[in-house]
Amino acid sequence: MEQDKLQLLMKMFTRNTGEQVESMNMLPVSGSYREYVRFKGGGKSALGAYNSDKKENIAFVGFSEHFHAKGLNVPKIFENDAENNVYLLEDLGDTTLFDFLQRNRTEDEFSEALIEIYKKTIEELVLFQLKGTEGLDFELCYPRKAFDRQSMQWDLHYFKYYFLKLAQVPFDEQKLEEDFQCLMDFLLEAEHHYFLYRDFQSRNIMVKSGEPWFIDYQGGRKGALQYDLASLLYDGKADIPVDLREMLYNHYIQTLKKHKEVDEASFKNHFLGYVYIRIMQAMGAYGFRGFYEKKEHFLKSIPFALKNITYLLTNHPLPINIPELNTVLDALTHNEKLLRINALTVTINSFSYKRGIPYDMSGNGGGFVFDCRAIHNPGRYAAYQHVTGKDESVIKFFENEPEMEEFLGSVFPLISKSVEKYISRNFKHLMVNFGCTGGQHRSVYSAERMAKYIRENYPVTVKLRHIEQEIKKG
Repeated sequence: MEQDKLQLLMKMFTRNTGEQVESMNMLPVSGSYREYVRFKGGGKSALGAYNSDKKENIAFVGFSEHFHAKGLNVPKIFENDAENNVYLLEDLGDTTLFDFLQRNRTEDEFSEALIEIYKKTIEELVLFQLKGTEGLDFELCYPRKAFDRQSMQWDLHYFKYYFLKLAQVPFDEQKLEEDFQCLMDFLLEAEHHYFLYRDFQSRNIMVKSGEPWFIDYQGGRKGALQYDLASLLYDGKADIPVDLREMLYNHYIQTLKKHKEVDEASFKNHFLGYVYIRIMQAMGAYGFRGFYEKKEHFLKSIPFALKNITYLLTNHPLPINIPELNTVLDALTHNEKLLRINALTVTINSFSYKRGIPYDMSGNGGGFVFDCRAIHNPGRYAAYQHVTGKDESVIKFFENEPEMEEFLGSVFPLISKSVEKYISRNFKHLMVNFGCTGGQHRSVYSAERMAKYIRENYPVTVKLRHIEQEIKKG
């Protein structure tokens, strides 16, 4: 961020909090081109944002002020300098719903806390769609006021040119265009006068004090209820199990029925149609960011999208005549180039040395084993004896421990080299183990951090296990 923008934001922080800036940290850049910095001072914090896109800023600030006035869970805008493209907003912390999901699931098992936060998210979504629409100035919308035929066409062409073309998937262009028109006709049969968040997925939802809060709705517009629900339940990397997805869908329907009448059969048909177009839009983004911009970590979402397409084609074919589109989607699920993207599985284990080093179930033998026992152990203190490296108190303990950061700072580059080499040689399995005395604090925290690092940087499958904790639960 340019120095003059930082200075403006620091002055905003002081004006709005009455405190001087004591520290500031640039936040990691995500899929957008916006820049964020966290300011802290006097026990208070806030986020400063810079975005050169004025129209996008107008949309975000305007939506935020409207939703905040409606009592919806969005960050408060403390101050906005439209001329200089900067604004100061409430700090909702660092835990996204995706982060919370990673900490609260094992394979296909979602914890009760995770299921509960998803239910709350769905309940808040209904309020956004209904209450949030009331009195909303859709003139704020950017780049378009509605998710109409034109918007749909943009998304479908995004999929066609940035995914199908770049992935070298053959198709009959005229027939595909005819099927696109048929799909759009079908989607526009659904009511479409509600606020549509547009990118309602786990990375755009924050978890603060056990409640969902919402960000990144600047692309919102008028549209159908089904689209955002499709975005949430078929969020690629969240990889929600089928049974749980169906339960959450039903929870949405029951919540919606408290506010309006619902034709369940019609709603479900159009919901599935919006699932299809949402997945295609997402794949266009993966193609643009991954194939075109060469940002490899976007490619790791492709296998999850292909998994969802396979499920949909088998279990929920659309009740319309779209033969070329169905052929193209089916071809994607058998495309060797795309399937190779996710060839490597990295298994990450935490364990107790009292039980020995984990066995490599892939049959390859070996793998990495890192001994965490030289790191300061929170287990020596009574306050930490009944929590693990996944719990917030232990996480904060290690965040203040230079030994842990130094240890992981040397481990991450070493594992990165192996992952990159394994991908280039099309290897299938890599195992990484972290051991400590009890398999409860240091090894669990290290394994969690490693899993997060690998997921965010490489297009691989990560299998995370906390072996000692599984044994205790069993």
